[in-house]
Amino acid sequence: MRFCHNYDKRSCRNRPLTTGRLRVRPGLRAVPSGQSAPIGKVVTATGAVTIEHAVAVVLQANLSSSSGQAKVGDFVYRGDVIQTAADSKVGITFTDGTAFNVSSNARMELTEFVYNPNGTSNSSFFSLVKGAFTFIAGAIAKTGDMKVDTPVATMGIRGTTPSVEILENGSVRLQPWWKR
Repeated sequence: MRFCHNYDKRSCRNRPLTTGRLRVRPGLRAVPSGQSAPIGKVVTATGAVTIEHAVAVVLQANLSSSSGQAKVGDFVYRGDVIQTAADSKVGITFTDGTAFNVSSNARMELTEFVYNPNGTSNSSFFSLVKGAFTFIAGAIAKTGDMKVDTPVATMGIRGTTPSVEILENGSVRLQPWWKR
């Protein structure tokens, strides 16, 4: 990786700037280094939805004033935290075909995601901290190791469409798609 340490901005133009775990090209949004490939994309967003990127140290970038507010088309990366406010919801589709719908007042952490369509060591680990979620398991559930963590248990997913609700008292309600 190249470093641009010259204080003359013209000589740094179009060269990657790097600090530890963050790679930035001038004029583009910051993404964590090693995470240059997104793991998914926001396909629906209603209300106040935020995405906290795992590492956000910026040397030089033109970020919009609402950089935390998610919108349709935004990418998500391993280590991101997705949060929804009251009367908000978000739909995210991942590169393996997994699709999550996250309801209001929810928090989901994208802890791990490794997917190679031709690989056999695929894995994902999502932490559902609070709120209600529905999801359709994608290729990782069939060809690797998909886990969903809740405050009371970690589920190993092999291909299903559950609805998960984390209640205020910390208990978890799980329903298969045919019971909804």
